[in-house]
Amino acid sequence: MKTKLLSLAFFAAALFFSANGAAQTTGSMTFNFTTVQQGGASKQVDAVWIENAAGTFIKTNLLYVSSNTGDHLPQFSLKSGASGAAPNGNGGVNDATTGNTINAITGATRTASTAPLAWGAYSVSWDGKTGATTPVLVPDGSYKVWVEMAWIDGPPDTHDFINMGYSFAKGASIATTNPANVGPLSTMTLTWTPSALSLESVYKTKVAIYPNPSNGVVNLQYNDIPVSRIDIVNVLGQVVKSIKVETTDTEKSKSIDMSGEANGVYIVNVATDQTSSSYKVVLDK
Repeated sequence: MKTKLLSLAFFAAALFFSANGAAQTTGSMTFNFTTVQQGGASKQVDAVWIENAAGTFIKTNLLYVSSNTGDHLPQFSLKSGASGAAPNGNGGVNDATTGNTINAITGATRTASTAPLAWGAYSVSWDGKTGATTPVLVPDGSYKVWVEMAWIDGPPDTHDFINMGYSFAKGASIATTNPANVGPLSTMTLTWTPSALSLESVYKTKVAIYPNPSNGVVNLQYNDIPVSRIDIVNVLGQVVKSIKVETTDTEKSKSIDMSGEANGVYIVNVATDQTSSSYKVVLDK
């Protein structure tokens, strides 16, 4: 009887540790960064994707590249399973546009006339799920957000590249890091926020956005919340407005002029130094 009881106790403990080891916390990762122009470069291609601790591809978040520049993102092409041959490559790099980009923000090479611009502010998010037709929530643990960029920084047709990975912990706790500036990447903020600890749930009654729908001006009220940044993002994931709120700012509200933007649905990302949350607003001028 003692042996049987010990066996049952061991089995229960194994189930406990197995269940906890396979925790799958819902939440979101937000990665804000700015690309700074390099020399006289006027164009830029870039990719942002998620890998797990073993280096396995999880999901593409963002891909800005054209078919004639598809050989400029070699690491992304390899990781995302790109299979098509690049039309202007040397055969060693496949066309990045043929990689896995399910539910990702995609678009052509960034230039001085695109939105967002080739050089400027970007905001990328991840919901903790795989990049599949039917997304699956991945287990908690250590993950990396990777950024790969290429640009022409000198004649004749000389390309410069950067490929950087930044680790973060997906789990039941808020995790925020501010990676150091490197090359064209600056002012980076990387935050994982579990749903249970999101700003929306913690400060649910203390954030107000009005009028909604708005005819051009969006008012944001945030009593008793140490807001540090407000971003307004369009449905393509492009940051159209970004406001940095100083810690010494005694104001508890902001009026944001959206009259120059197109009608449609926008996401207002409200961030503190520890967490962030998003709210939907409709612009109808």
